[in-house]
Amino acid sequence: MIPQPSRGFERAEFERRLQKAQARMRVAEMDAILLTTEPDVRYFTGFFTQFWESPTRPWFIVLPANGKPIAVIPEIGAAGMAGTWVEDIHTWPAPRPEDDGITLLRDIILQLPRKFGRLGVPLGHESLLRMPAGDYQKLLADLSAFDIADASLLLHQLRYLKSPAEIEKIHFICDLTSDAFEHLPNSLKAGESERQNCHRMRIDLLQRGADTTPYLISGSGPGGYDSIIMGPTDRIIETGDVLIIDTGTTFDGYFCDFDRNYAFGSADDDVRRAYEVVFRATDAGFAAARPGATTSDVWAAMWDIMEKGGALGNSVGRLGHGLGMELTEWPSNTPEDKTPLEPGVVLTLEPGMEFAPGKQMVHEENIVITEDGARMLSRRAAPELPVIG
Repeated sequence: MIPQPSRGFERAEFERRLQKAQARMRVAEMDAILLTTEPDVRYFTGFFTQFWESPTRPWFIVLPANGKPIAVIPEIGAAGMAGTWVEDIHTWPAPRPEDDGITLLRDIILQLPRKFGRLGVPLGHESLLRMPAGDYQKLLADLSAFDIADASLLLHQLRYLKSPAEIEKIHFICDLTSDAFEHLPNSLKAGESERQNCHRMRIDLLQRGADTTPYLISGSGPGGYDSIIMGPTDRIIETGDVLIIDTGTTFDGYFCDFDRNYAFGSADDDVRRAYEVVFRATDAGFAAARPGATTSDVWAAMWDIMEKGGALGNSVGRLGHGLGMELTEWPSNTPEDKTPLEPGVVLTLEPGMEFAPGKQMVHEENIVITEDGARMLSRRAAPELPVIG
C-alpha cells in the first residue's frame, strides 16, 4: 500500500491553475468566466464541502481576467470560503428564491473591467449550470453588455492535465481499491445477492481508508451479464454466474474508476475467451497511450483486438475516458475524439464487448500518461478470469 498523501493543496497549486486559466482567457478574449458547479468551484478555490448535496442554494465563482477568484455565495458558506485562498467573498442570506444572489452576482460582473465584452460560461458537452434556468435567463438579460462565450472546452483542457499532487491522490485511491479487489474473492459468496456482496466491499473500502464510495455497481448472469449499470440488485448469484463490480471510490475529492470480473464455480470457454480478449485489448490500449498519440489511437488499438476476438459490438459508446475530480471527465476514447495525449493526463482504459447475444464482458484500468508512455495507477487485474469456489 502506498503512503496516504496529504489532504488539500498548497496555495501555489491554485495560483498556477488560475494563471493558466487567465492565459487561456486572454487568447479566447474573455473578460471573466462564471463557475457554478462543485468540481469547477473546488478546482479554483479549494472550497471542499459535502453541502453541495443540498440543491437549495446556488454558488458562484467569478474568474476575472486579472486578479484572484471572486466568490458570490450563500452566507452559510462564508466561513468555509474564508478558509481558502479566496479573499474577495460576497454573500447573501440564501435561500431567497425571489433573488437568490442574482442581483449581487450581476453587480459584481458589471463592475469588472471590460476589454472584450465577453463573459465565459460552460455551456458545452459534459458541462452544466448549477442554478435555476429562470435565474440564468434573468442574469443574461441584466448582462446585455456582455456576449456569452462557451468556456467548457477551456475548462476541460485545464483540468485534463493533472498536477503531481493530483496524480498522487488518484494513485493512492487506485492502490487502496486494488487492495480491496484483491481481497474480494475471500468474501464473495454464491447464494447471496449482488447487493449483499457489494455491500461488504463498500464497507471494506471505507475501513481501508477511502472517503466515499459513491459509485459501486454490478451486473451478473449465467455465462455473462447483460448490463453493467443497473446493479447491485437483489438477484441471487448462482454457480455458473459471472459477476462484474465497478467502483468509483474517492480520496480527498479524487476518484478511481475500474472494475473486476469473477466467475462462480466454473466458467465456460466463451466466457474465458471473452475475458482474455478484453484483457489483451487493455494491454493494447496501454501500449498505444503515449505522448503524441490521441484518445482515438487508444480506442483503435483496443477495438482492433476486440474486433479480431469476435466482438459483436459495444453498447457503452466509448472505451474509456478522463478521470479526476469527477468519476468521468473529458475526453472520451472514441474514434472521433482525437484529443492529444500529454504527460499528466489520467485516463481509464475500458474495453467492453458483446461476445454473445445479450452477453457482455467489460474490463477497466486507470493509467497516467508519462514522458515515456503510460503508467498503471490501478494494479493490473489477473490475466485469467478468477473463479470463486
